[in-house]
Amino acid sequence: MSARRTGDRRFEPLKTERLILRRWRPSDRTPFAAINADPQVMEYFPSRLTPEQSDASIARIEAHFDRHGFGFWAVEIPHFTPLAGFIGLSVPRFEAHFTPCVEIGWRLGRQYWGRGYATEGARAALAWGFERLQLSEIVSFTVPHNWRSRRVMENIGMTRDPNDDFRHPALADTHPLSCHVLYRCDRSAFARSRFSNTDP
Repeated sequence: MSARRTGDRRFEPLKTERLILRRWRPSDRTPFAAINADPQVMEYFPSRLTPEQSDASIARIEAHFDRHGFGFWAVEIPHFTPLAGFIGLSVPRFEAHFTPCVEIGWRLGRQYWGRGYATEGARAALAWGFERLQLSEIVSFTVPHNWRSRRVMENIGMTRDPNDDFRHPALADTHPLSCHVLYRCDRSAFARSRFSNTDP
């Protein structure tokens, strides 16, 4: 894993055709807590989050920004909603055969699914990671039956090798969500695919 810090510019909002990816605000806490309490949104996580746990998650994300110069951006959809969820880059806190690494991840409220927002924002986050941070590779992972997220991973040019599949070290081997699939994308593969894929 390699990343190059870029001074104050790293905290500028990242804008796409329909989205603004930005740092978090105190006003984001209540809508983010509602997202984290939705059983469908959190279907592939061990549990839903309480409001206190959701606030703590924002605090960790903001600390990650301060430490690394990047993180999970809050997603704003102008003229629609000030907070739809998050999309961005993060350094996983666990150890596995593919760490240290930078992952790309997203979590959007259920009312924003099926509109291509995750794909649009994730493509922008990948480009930012490869071009601004000069990362050589970005990964993503989820449980095997989370086909919505896997479609996004594939749609932004990420690929899976079954030999990379792993059991999440934060979960017991017997936990029904412990098995994860790993997707990867390197800088050259992203350059080849970024304009060839279309939103689902």
